[in-house]
Amino acid sequence: MTEYWLMKSEPHVYPWDQLVEDGSTHWDGVRNYQARNIMRDKMSEGDFVLFYHSNCKPPHVAGIAKVSKEAYPDFTAHDPESKYFDPKSSSENPRWMMVDIEAYREMTTVSLPELRSNPSLEGMPLLQKGQRLSVQPVSKDHFEIICKMGGVNLSAVG
Repeated sequence: MTEYWLMKSEPHVYPWDQLVEDGSTHWDGVRNYQARNIMRDKMSEGDFVLFYHSNCKPPHVAGIAKVSKEAYPDFTAHDPESKYFDPKSSSENPRWMMVDIEAYREMTTVSLPELRSNPSLEGMPLLQKGQRLSVQPVSKDHFEIICKMGGVNLSAVG
């Protein structure tokens, strides 16, 4: 069964346009246990992802991606030269995981203020105070509403 997610990236680190150009990427550097557990235990190949630009003005949903490879150890945790290095993680006992995603569908950006102003999105984790997870669930209903806000024909998705 297809699930729906939101993954945050700062546009100066890895923007949506870069994913479109690359076609796919590994989602490395997640160093929050709750977000790691979501990727490790809940994300499946074929799940849909709202690609969200954070730490910009205004933050916004930039496009739709799809999970193309299920969780596997995040190799950046083992690289002392990586900013994501974790000396407590090893190949034998990986602490951190990542998934691969691929660009799926372009959309008109939907800003955080637009999301907040839509009463149909009430209860969405992204819109709750203090919600800072970089990987979070999205209900199918909320996913569909955001797609529509971004001009995406849902019959063309999935």
